[in-house]
Amino acid sequence: MTREYHVPTVWTVPEDDGSTWAKTNRPVSGATHDNALPRGRHPLQLYSMGTPNGQKVTILLEELLALGITDAEYDAHLISIGDGDQFSSGFVEINPNSKIPALLDCSTDAPIRVFESGNILLYLADKFGHFLPADIAARTETLNWLFWLQGSAPYLGGGFGHFYAYAPVKIEYAINRFTMETKRQLDVLDQQLADKPYIAGNDYSIADMAIWPWYGNLVLGRAYDAAEFIDAASYVHVLRWAKEIAARPAVQRGRIVNRTSDEPGEALAERHSAADIDAVLAQKA
Repeated sequence: MTREYHVPTVWTVPEDDGSTWAKTNRPVSGATHDNALPRGRHPLQLYSMGTPNGQKVTILLEELLALGITDAEYDAHLISIGDGDQFSSGFVEINPNSKIPALLDCSTDAPIRVFESGNILLYLADKFGHFLPADIAARTETLNWLFWLQGSAPYLGGGFGHFYAYAPVKIEYAINRFTMETKRQLDVLDQQLADKPYIAGNDYSIADMAIWPWYGNLVLGRAYDAAEFIDAASYVHVLRWAKEIAARPAVQRGRIVNRTSDEPGEALAERHSAADIDAVLAQKA
């Protein structure tokens, strides 16, 4: 039987609860240690990790490069969130919220910092003029879904994913609550995709690049080992879309950047040229 929790009058920081990310959680912000971030040779410097939020940005960058936009070349430096790299003075200077990914655009006289994954997608789409329609109605529809993702994904990751896969104790109420919401969100996507090839309509966009790393990976069985639990097969339109996005060469390239895995062809800690990705993907050949 689970011991009843009595809410204290004033909350205090609990001892390490044994969960996967417990040592990185704290109730204050700011740097914990001094460490300058590395700089590569390209104008775009990405500091990230290959989580779903990190994959959004590297997928977009690889899609831009696939179009022949050489100015989208980038260096991707690994920020190991399990080791607390996001709390270094260098990273906090770019993102005071200490969350990956963070981007530094050095193509301007004064480098521009860009943080929050959705904002990075919007910034790059506007900068290079691709994957975000110019027409006001189509642009707004794309941004509807980009912001939908930014508001919805925390329920999937910090809610369902945490309590289903990472929490040290399985709490029925929490799992039920967040599974219910995750399935509702999947149904929203499934209905949206029932008569459209892509999330925002007929064109592939940053909305797809934002949503696929979270919900596409989930239904494809690449997140939380939960595809059967959530009955992913029942979301036929999401599955169709997820498989089609996964087959895109730029998605296959972007999804492995800043990932850490022992599985051949699945991880590239640091990316400084296209050849780095080529070498990793060749391991699957």
